[in-house]
Amino acid sequence: MRREPIRLRDWAIAAGVAAALLVIGLAEQHPAGGLAPMGYLLLAAGGLALAGHRRAPRAVLAATGLSVLGYEAVGIDVPALAYLFAVYAAVRAGHWVVAVVASVVMVGALPLALLVSPHAWTVSEAFAHNRDVLQLAWLVAAGLAGEALRQAERRADEAERTREETARRRADEERLHIARELHDSLTHQISVIKVQAEAAVHVARKRGEQVPEALLAIREAGREAASELRATLQALRDDDRSPPRGLDHVPDLVARARTTGLDATLTIAGDLAGLPAAVDRTAYRIVQESLTNIGRHAAAATASVRIDCGPAALVIRIDDDGAGQPDSAPASGVGLIGMRERVIALGGRLRAGPRGEGGFTVQAELPVARLS
Repeated sequence: MRREPIRLRDWAIAAGVAAALLVIGLAEQHPAGGLAPMGYLLLAAGGLALAGHRRAPRAVLAATGLSVLGYEAVGIDVPALAYLFAVYAAVRAGHWVVAVVASVVMVGALPLALLVSPHAWTVSEAFAHNRDVLQLAWLVAAGLAGEALRQAERRADEAERTREETARRRADEERLHIARELHDSLTHQISVIKVQAEAAVHVARKRGEQVPEALLAIREAGREAASELRATLQALRDDDRSPPRGLDHVPDLVARARTTGLDATLTIAGDLAGLPAAVDRTAYRIVQESLTNIGRHAAAATASVRIDCGPAALVIRIDDDGAGQPDSAPASGVGLIGMRERVIALGGRLRAGPRGEGGFTVQAELPVARLS
């Protein structure tokens, strides 16, 4: 379990308590003897121990308790301020049983420390003075204050958790609504395209005719669209528990592009293992959208897809030899806008435009942070 660091504010509180204890101790009369410096050292140690009251409240409770017993035993008569603060901190951290047990022990052990001190207390005087050093009312007040703050923090945490659960439930409801809308508006149309293409290919083959490449491409595109739609709907319904396609499926995209007559090549350099899921999905979408645009608009004969994965960035570059010219207007289609939004959302950069030698280039750089 990760321990909470000691903050500057904790050190300031501890130093303030230690200073207060030393001032009170120096102002009080105490028997002369060589043990007085040890008593002052215990006063300071008890106060400074409070710096760790968030990190280790039980250890601080024990340290401050021993400090009180120690400086009272050597004749330094000072109220147990540090111990009261430690009780508050322990109860606030939820260790109220430990605080109660430690306080009972302190109430019983403190008179014994007074009896061995140079003040030469009688038994009755020691027990009477015990009430001044560690007053029961202040002890109870410290515990109640710690418990009150602990309950307030618990209620605040519960309220925050309730807000998060409400927001998550609303997001789930919105995903289901989007899934239903997509299903109602797109599934039927894509199914009709897919069925019609399958039927046309079947009839052509049954007649012994050559099946046009364009028809085969339409059939494959229909199958891919249906598959993508199912995956998208499943992801919306399952809150992304079913991971969508990634770089492992890019070879399928390139192979499918070849069925349309495009001479497409794929080059992968670097280790793609351990990429963040968002980067993996975005890279696949960039290649998919780029190849789709080439097939629809570029009138290209060749296309190359290169994926380079370095230690800091994943670079995807898609080139074609299509109709793009250096002096043509920058592209601003919906597909490119969507790609740019995906890349920017991950903190990356996208460049899309005509090449100097003709054709078009899409290049995306996505920052990566390897998953351990």
